[in-house]
Amino acid sequence: MFNYRTEPYEHQHEALVRSHDKEYYGYFMEMGCGKSKVLIDNIVWLYEQGKIDTAIIIAPKGVYRNWETSEIPTHFPEDIPHEVYVWNASPNKKQAERLSQGTTERQVLRILLANVEGFATAKLPKFVGMFAKGADVLFAIDESTTIKNTKAKRTKALLKLGEQARYRRILTGSPVTKSPMDLYSQCEFLKKECLGLASYYAFQGRYAITRTQRMGNHSFQQVVGYRNLEELSEKLQGFSYRVTKDEALDLPSKVYTTRQVFITDEQHNYYMSLKNAAIALLDNGELVTAPSVMTQLLRLQQVLCGHTMTDDGELVEFPTNRIKALMETVDEMTGKVIIWSRFRYDIKKIAVELSKVHGPDSVVTYFGDTTDDQRQDAIQKFQHGGARFFVANPQTAGYGLTLTAATNVVYYANDFNLETRVQSEDRCHRIGQQHSVTYVDLVTQGSVDEHIVKSLRAKIDLSAKTLGEQARQWLELNPRRNAY
Repeated sequence: MFNYRTEPYEHQHEALVRSHDKEYYGYFMEMGCGKSKVLIDNIVWLYEQGKIDTAIIIAPKGVYRNWETSEIPTHFPEDIPHEVYVWNASPNKKQAERLSQGTTERQVLRILLANVEGFATAKLPKFVGMFAKGADVLFAIDESTTIKNTKAKRTKALLKLGEQARYRRILTGSPVTKSPMDLYSQCEFLKKECLGLASYYAFQGRYAITRTQRMGNHSFQQVVGYRNLEELSEKLQGFSYRVTKDEALDLPSKVYTTRQVFITDEQHNYYMSLKNAAIALLDNGELVTAPSVMTQLLRLQQVLCGHTMTDDGELVEFPTNRIKALMETVDEMTGKVIIWSRFRYDIKKIAVELSKVHGPDSVVTYFGDTTDDQRQDAIQKFQHGGARFFVANPQTAGYGLTLTAATNVVYYANDFNLETRVQSEDRCHRIGQQHSVTYVDLVTQGSVDEHIVKSLRAKIDLSAKTLGEQARQWLELNPRRNAY
């Protein structure tokens, strides 16, 4: 009997039973269903059987470090000797030495974590090739829809590297985000011709309906419909396990996770300037007031979201990865989504970006500028109509509303107040909710983001903790981290 570090839910155990000894397999498990744990358990089983000595896990930039900080420490058995190596495109001397050592280590199970975006360059594929050379490898891609584009450099690089692995796994909430054509390269990574077709064009010819379109002297095949999808589904069932939150009845009522957001250079410079000014303010001792502290903290949080307001009332905007992280997160979700931000700037920007991708009828907003009639219309469209996204301010919409149509909640920018957080969480988690709810916090590591989330999760009432010394603790760098 397999000795789990953390007890699995029934659907997680079933996923491991089906996949444990398979050469290739897909975990198509909706966000919140714990597919990361299943992969870790599978790695451990294969290692204990002497079938692998190396695991390479590839994930998006905002996700792959979660494996190091959360997933592996939580689920990996302490008695299994292992070393975790984290890719860094620009390592310092110590990091570079450790990565180099990892290519020759053979005494323990090696686990390499890397971001999928790095495979668009030559540097990371070359390193992974060295790391995998002469080893028995399990190669896994988390959020495998990131390789759905058959023409992308990273897709081609990962397909080539995957051929060297003894075992291959893909993980995603749903392998189809826009069309069934998304499946081809994900399945090709698992095993060439595992769908029984030799090329993408053969796959398209079998499952898509196309029409020739002309543009000047050029012509191309435009997909106008799909066919034989029941056959495709049957093929997928032969090497994948699909579970949704609706089907995983043993899930807890609330599932929490985070998504890392990497700060841009321009944001970093402005953030550090503001942070140093805030610490100088706190060093002023008894002259500091709670409102002054909260103003500085609010500005730091705004910068992380890509904007801030100067003392003169001027709006300053920065390049930000937060919108991209949000879009990637909702792509992994099925069902309706509530997105909370305390800033009206964010709400408007989020609505615009979601409308571009999902259509204007997919989004409703609810914040201070929304009239009473518009508010009722927004609730109706979200609860009973076709709107998939409810983008709102938790101070405005976080109290009294029933939004049980949602099974996913994203906190784009948290409120500092615990009561607001608890109330906003319960808009969808209340009488009438039939399913588990997944909560995702977008967090920049080592920043005020992280401190807010940790404090909220510890059930600390932040509204009573705004004196100078508490604020300074939030602002101070953690010496154990490369923090901002």
